[in-house]
Amino acid sequence: MGLFRKIWRNFWWLILFYGLFIAGYEAWMTWDEWMKPAGTASRPEIINIAPGMTFFEVARLLEYKRLIRSSLGFSILAWVRNAQGRLQAGEYQFSPTQRPEEMLDYIVSGRVLEHIVTIPEGFNIYDIAGLVEMAGLMPKERFLKAAEDKALLNKLGIDGDSVEGYLFPDTYFFTKAASPQKIIETMVGRLDQVWKKEGFYERAKAMGLSMKEVLTLASMVEKEAVLPEERPIIAGVFWNRIKKGMPLQSDPTVSYGMIDPYGGTKPKLTKKELETKTPYNTYCIKGLPKGPIANPGSDSIRAVLYPEKTDFLYFVSKNNGTHYFSRTLAEHNRAVDIYQRGQGVKETAGKGGDTVKTGR
Repeated sequence: MGLFRKIWRNFWWLILFYGLFIAGYEAWMTWDEWMKPAGTASRPEIINIAPGMTFFEVARLLEYKRLIRSSLGFSILAWVRNAQGRLQAGEYQFSPTQRPEEMLDYIVSGRVLEHIVTIPEGFNIYDIAGLVEMAGLMPKERFLKAAEDKALLNKLGIDGDSVEGYLFPDTYFFTKAASPQKIIETMVGRLDQVWKKEGFYERAKAMGLSMKEVLTLASMVEKEAVLPEERPIIAGVFWNRIKKGMPLQSDPTVSYGMIDPYGGTKPKLTKKELETKTPYNTYCIKGLPKGPIANPGSDSIRAVLYPEKTDFLYFVSKNNGTHYFSRTLAEHNRAVDIYQRGQGVKETAGKGGDTVKTGR
């Protein structure tokens, strides 16, 4: 009888052990299933974790977006890792192919989504505002308002009505939370880095030029030049005209002076526009325009600071990316007649030269 009781007692222990084993195995299998990627197709989803959201709310959002298999499993994972109180708000991009542990690491470390903004050389603030909007960061109007904010201009030490010319062309990475002021400060800071690295500050000081003057002329070179090797020559032409007291007569400055921030500029200039006086129309004023007309790259800045020494006073486009440079107005007019034939010579301007007065 004692032996029977002993066997019976051990039998129940065996049943209990087996039950616990099965329960543990099922729990492990469930957990393993929860921690697997939700899918095999790379289908990125952008989610926004707002300030004040609880971890379970985030887990429910991830499950709703089909990025994880179980919100309960994700919440338990966060509890095990003591991560519930370390949630970082922001915009995140996840894929169903990612494991929940990886997503949790992103959220806890604040690896928010960064938007790429690449500024080509020669873009103006209106172009850049459009790029910022296209990147999904903010409406262009908000960026333009900050670009003309007096307090920000004073903080950055910019002498002008806007940050035009000071936004260095480069590739930038910004989060959705970045303010327009932060974006502008980053771009202006990059310009400062380049000027220090290239020794532009020292060179400008030696030439008796302010940063604004250099950027203004460099922006004109940027808009006129197509080939890099022509930049120092075009800069030299502008410097020669300045020394002689001649108007610079650069078409891009006229276009900028008549720009419509939201409708864009007119693709072609008419004689009327060339004769309309604005602070930027270098046909009507002598010397530099009011300020930069675009944001120049380092090559155009270098061209202004190290121009090629020539006696050229004029240049005209050959319509193939190159220019013909002339020393006299008569030579320039002949070049215009050759390279701009059939393009309304009487009402167009030879780039970097006088308004064409010769007929066909």
